[in-house]
Amino acid sequence: MKQNQSMHSEIRDLVESFAADLTALVRRMALEQVHSALSGSISDGRMTRGPGRKASASNRARGGGGKRSSDQVDAFALKILEVVKRKPGLRGEQLSKEMKTDTKSLRLPMLKLIGDKKVKTKGQRRGMMYFAA
Repeated sequence: MKQNQSMHSEIRDLVESFAADLTALVRRMALEQVHSALSGSISDGRMTRGPGRKASASNRARGGGGKRSSDQVDAFALKILEVVKRKPGLRGEQLSKEMKTDTKSLRLPMLKLIGDKKVKTKGQRRGMMYFAA
């Protein structure tokens, strides 16, 4: 009888542990979805402007929507590198303010700089800081 109770207790503990882990995972996923929706990357990867809203500064500077040429991306990457050298440890939001653009415009040039090992990162997601290599 004691052995039976012990096994039931062990099973109950495992089920409770699994339920707690599952709950934490669901909460984390929900928070990530809310965060991505609020930061402008909705499920299809695009977010349209509402009526009457102006295009962002970076779109106006590039001449509206559309893709940037590799020369434009490389030139912008050099400007980013200059700012990172001048002010190491900036996060993406701070860097975008410094450069007077939006964070989305920084993504591709920053990925190229990181890939070329010209910029090092520290931290994760929104807390990621950038340093010149």
